[in-house]
Amino acid sequence: MGLFSFIKEAGEKLFGGKDAQAATPAASPGELNSKAAAAIENYIHVQKLGVSNLKVSYDASQGKVTVAGEAPTQAIKEKVTLCCGNVASVTSVDNQMTVTTPEPEAQYHDVVRGDTLSAIAKKYYGDANKYPVIFEANKPMLSHPDKIYPGQKLRIPAL
Repeated sequence: MGLFSFIKEAGEKLFGGKDAQAATPAASPGELNSKAAAAIENYIHVQKLGVSNLKVSYDASQGKVTVAGEAPTQAIKEKVTLCCGNVASVTSVDNQMTVTTPEPEAQYHDVVRGDTLSAIAKKYYGDANKYPVIFEANKPMLSHPDKIYPGQKLRIPAL
């Protein structure tokens, strides 16, 4: 699957901000990386994707998340990549997970200003009415078809 790039400023704000500013100077980079990794791991668990033996590490100096564990399907593995990468301060994800039921990999789309799921469906499938396929492929990270934002990365599965 390889290393995936993401936009650092886009995504869920799971760590940093006020917490980082309030951190004491005694907090080591290792402690901050561990807290960030724990926040990302918790975010993945909240999505209820059915991943087992999940292990997440984060390197703030590179903005890189490394994730390992076992996913039941390729689609779940890809959703875990998106959970990790669509987080503010993350620029890349190295997904080293294994898959119980291998499938072909999906394509990805970086959302830009003005994008809609219908327009994205038209681009990849030739039919704007196929937007529910993209919406379903990105659940539970997407809660509504109209709530996508620039910088977000979406899975585009084969039809």
